[in-house]
Amino acid sequence: MKMEKMPQVQRTANGAFWKNIYEKFEARVYVPNSPLDGDILNYGFNAPYLLVFAQKPFTEEEQVSFARQHGFEKLASDFDSSVVYISPVSENGKICDWKNAAPDILSEIISNSRIHQYHKDGVVIANNVFRHAIDGYFIRGAIFRAVLCGFGAGADYIAENCLHHFEGDGLWGRSDLAPVTCILSGLSLAPEIGADDIPVISYGNCEAANELFESRCKYFIKRTAEPSAEEFISDYYSFAKQFRRMNGPLQIDPDLEKDGLVIEPGIAEVKTSPDNCGDDKGTQSHKIGYFAFYNKGLFDKASSEGVPLVLGFHGGGDSCFFFSTMAGWAKICHRHDFLLVTIENHLNSTATEMIELLEILKKKYRIDTKHIYATGFSMGGCKTWDMIQEYPEILAAAAPMDATFDVGCNVYGKKVEKGINTKIPVPVFYAGGEVTPLPELPFQAQKCLDRMAYTLRLNNAEAADRYEKEVKLENKDKWENKIWGINGDEVETSYDESRGSTLTMQKFRSKDGQILSVFASISGQGHDCREHTCEHAWQFMSRFSRQF
Repeated sequence: MKMEKMPQVQRTANGAFWKNIYEKFEARVYVPNSPLDGDILNYGFNAPYLLVFAQKPFTEEEQVSFARQHGFEKLASDFDSSVVYISPVSENGKICDWKNAAPDILSEIISNSRIHQYHKDGVVIANNVFRHAIDGYFIRGAIFRAVLCGFGAGADYIAENCLHHFEGDGLWGRSDLAPVTCILSGLSLAPEIGADDIPVISYGNCEAANELFESRCKYFIKRTAEPSAEEFISDYYSFAKQFRRMNGPLQIDPDLEKDGLVIEPGIAEVKTSPDNCGDDKGTQSHKIGYFAFYNKGLFDKASSEGVPLVLGFHGGGDSCFFFSTMAGWAKICHRHDFLLVTIENHLNSTATEMIELLEILKKKYRIDTKHIYATGFSMGGCKTWDMIQEYPEILAAAAPMDATFDVGCNVYGKKVEKGINTKIPVPVFYAGGEVTPLPELPFQAQKCLDRMAYTLRLNNAEAADRYEKEVKLENKDKWENKIWGINGDEVETSYDESRGSTLTMQKFRSKDGQILSVFASISGQGHDCREHTCEHAWQFMSRFSRQF
């Protein structure tokens, strides 16, 4: 039972409030005031999804008081996020006590939760840019950072029903919805622990319960009493913040900032180009948000020419933090000492506007113009193709991932009126999942096949003529290579231990003897972008420079 319209929002000096009744629960959402530019920069993918299972429904005043007392208000404000109070609902739509609650409330919460570029007052507005329609309204929260906070009867409910793995509707279809962290206070029963990889913080619970947690949970901390706001915030940043869960396995993020990585938000204003089909179409100018990632001291030790730059473009429903964290680009930037700039809501900006943004970045950071690269996932992969098609002269190399449009079309699916690049080679590392349901690889769609042919022709590949003549979609059952049509001049495989998959790279030689075109596929991967693949993409791109 998803929301079909924007809920009625109440605003006070403390922030915004709204509520909605679903089939099995009621959500009362408190969005504290935040100093962050949340309308331009999306912090949501990095934010804890604070789900509070309280003893009773709270009034707005009680929501503020409880959130302030326990540190939730400060934490939500720090991430431009919300505090979501959950109460169980009976079959007749009335709020009931936790003892009579449905056992699968968490599953319904997750299916009604999303993170997206379009949001307001803690509500995701699921704007479908292709259908020019809204697909519904959702609670704004990153399900892979779901933090369940239970008090009294609410803690009992979590301990009985949520400490295990279960399948439900996730971000991209059916997936494992196990919580990322559970914070429990005032338990009156023994927890039923069905999984050892769910981190637990126990506040003021009995020794019997703590002994169970300690013996059965890999990640557990015990506190003797319900915490102050400062204590909870400290425990979040030192313990809970490190965990996330993508489709099942618990993942632990390194503290890159502690290790010296700078994460710097920025906002720039650019002229709106005539081909803009985003929200700012027809305006004189608009703002672009971005995050810069770089190691402390990077620019101090750089050569006189500056430092390499990677422009990163996230997927259509993602954000800068999702792309930099989930795809591993922040860690790659940290390992290899380059400047990473990820562009927020880049679908609202054109390739032309990216060039203007680049000029702004050059004034702010010492960038080596011979070593500028672009990469992106899904719709961000399409934006990367835009850069190759429209502004190849600025790129030393590019790594579009997991998507393409028809050759000659831009990220909006519109034909590029000024024409596209057919003469300036751009080294390309393209990758896609072998079991993705979306058209990413040549055996799936003509546009993918055409894009590979375009790349080989652009990069003067020895195999370009053969590819155009022999690789026909209608004959794919007879292809020499079941994914790409023909084999590369060289083939390299690399096993990803973290995901149990193999990256297979078909390398095509250009007429000058260089490998300028790499087409890669990942076994067992759906629509996803992984650090292992991105590391190989960087190793390929970093070999090249743009000579002027």
